[in-house]
Amino acid sequence: MTSIDRTDDRTDTLLASTTPSNSGRGGRFRTPDKPTADERRQASQVSLRRIARLFAPYRRSVVTVVAIIAASSVVGLASPFLLRAIIDVALPEQNLRLLVLLAAAMVGVAAVTSALGVVQTWISTTVGQRVMHGLRTDVFAHLQRQSVAFFTRTRTGEVQSRITNDIGGMQSVVTSTATSIAANLTTTVATAVAMVALSWRLALISLVVLPPAIWLSRRVARMRREITTLQQRELADLNVTIDEGLSINGVQLSKTLGTGPSLVQRFTESSARLIDLELRSQLAGRWRMASMSVIFAAIPAVIYLSAGLPMTASRGGTMTIGTLIAFTTLQSQLFRPLMGLLNTGVQVVSSLALFQRVFEYLDLTVEVDEPVDPVDLAPATVRGRVRFEGVGFTYPGADVPALTGVDLDVPAGTTLALVGETGSGKTTLASLVARLFDPVEGRVTIDGIDVRRIRLADLAEIVGVVSQETYLLHATVRENLRYARQDATDAEIEEATRAARIHDLLASLPEGYDTVVGSRGHRFSGGEKQRLAIARTLLRNPRILVLDEATSALDTETERAVQQAFDTLAEGRTTITIAHRLSTVRDADQIVVLDHGRVAERGTHDSLLADEGRYAALAA
Repeated sequence: MTSIDRTDDRTDTLLASTTPSNSGRGGRFRTPDKPTADERRQASQVSLRRIARLFAPYRRSVVTVVAIIAASSVVGLASPFLLRAIIDVALPEQNLRLLVLLAAAMVGVAAVTSALGVVQTWISTTVGQRVMHGLRTDVFAHLQRQSVAFFTRTRTGEVQSRITNDIGGMQSVVTSTATSIAANLTTTVATAVAMVALSWRLALISLVVLPPAIWLSRRVARMRREITTLQQRELADLNVTIDEGLSINGVQLSKTLGTGPSLVQRFTESSARLIDLELRSQLAGRWRMASMSVIFAAIPAVIYLSAGLPMTASRGGTMTIGTLIAFTTLQSQLFRPLMGLLNTGVQVVSSLALFQRVFEYLDLTVEVDEPVDPVDLAPATVRGRVRFEGVGFTYPGADVPALTGVDLDVPAGTTLALVGETGSGKTTLASLVARLFDPVEGRVTIDGIDVRRIRLADLAEIVGVVSQETYLLHATVRENLRYARQDATDAEIEEATRAARIHDLLASLPEGYDTVVGSRGHRFSGGEKQRLAIARTLLRNPRILVLDEATSALDTETERAVQQAFDTLAEGRTTITIAHRLSTVRDADQIVVLDHGRVAERGTHDSLLADEGRYAALAA
């Protein structure tokens, strides 16, 4: 789309990213507010079942990991019992053979658990990384399917932040949470069972701390979830500042307007807020959890005291020293997995904010999607007749339609020129042919087939678009041209560049077609970039050409040369041209004047001049 035909959506987006406010959308003086009630509700609605479904393709590996963890936990619990046997039996009886066997068994238990730990880590990390890979690619692929309207109303930095920061923040949760829960849960349960087996009375004393520990961990989880939401919003704002301030266009703007210091200040303030949020995140509930650590540390003292009381003695009398040591060993082992389980619960709840932001993108409705009942169409057989039948279109959020009741017929192989004042709907109308948008009313057909029933890949082969806003990748000229057609030969690339009158310039460069174009193509002038874009489109050999101010950045002589190339290439093709300079469209087979989204006049150059209407006024 050209700047003259963009809707208020983009203006609102730009204002939101530059206007000082407390709205939370990139304002320079914005301070992070608490999540709104809607945001908290959405985060709480993230289903743990949906998160678990991410692991569904790897259920066998997950089951294997859980089995390994359970086996490791059970094997590891043998150590306290072996220790009790050494203290109560082998040492008092001076049974050297039994002592050696028990000591060797303790070493064997450590070796087995370590080996199982290595295997478990390898499997669980592999599964976690594949889940992350699938999530990243799903989000990227889903965003690729979104319409142009989505990207005009969404900040680029916001999209990048969700793919990198949000999914990156989820990585530790996804890769380690399942195994951490399984390991800590099985260890906790097995340890508790072993403690009960040794002395159920002392076990009751040890486990009485569980209810307050669970209650405190839930409080901490809620605190961290809110802080995580604020952190990700602030990171998104920081990404927007980087994208706006360090892109080539942003740098040029800041240098010419002298806004560099204010951008640095904006970045500094946002970074400082991130420091504060990180501190709050790390310290959230720290005192509560520290108090739990003190309580757990005090439990052994209580156990030693309780061991001497008659009520805790076994039926045989006084509790043995081996039983007491084994029990305190188990109790100390219980603290680590129990706290790990509680901390994992805190991480899962706090990470719901990240999952909510990512799932929000995955749940976006695809406005321009693949047809449900596609027509089998071979692009090479398309003649190229384009018709607009009662077409109406209104941009989301706009009050005034951009197009209303447009009826046009463009026979195959002819040229349609769209002219009119700024904002008349020229680019909007042309963009419907390539399905950058879908009409709200009516339909657009190619050879009598509604474009909404043509597969998007086929439509991209049929319709080629060259706009006034040229975008080149930071790659070589050859790679930029092959971006249009991966299997293009060097000869075909050269043929396209000759047709676009850019070959001689490329051949004169020291590295020729292997010259790197630079960020957004700033190695070349505006006219040179546009000719490269023209060559890239022509390389696809489309049956229909949409030229949206395609020669606007060219000087008069170059424009004349490119126009001659277009005239030659347009033979046998259907061409829809948008231009302000009427000299470029005077030879068109059909000229249509648009006014506020409606067809005001149509005819040839001579007939429209003779009518002395809007076209004649524009030509004056």
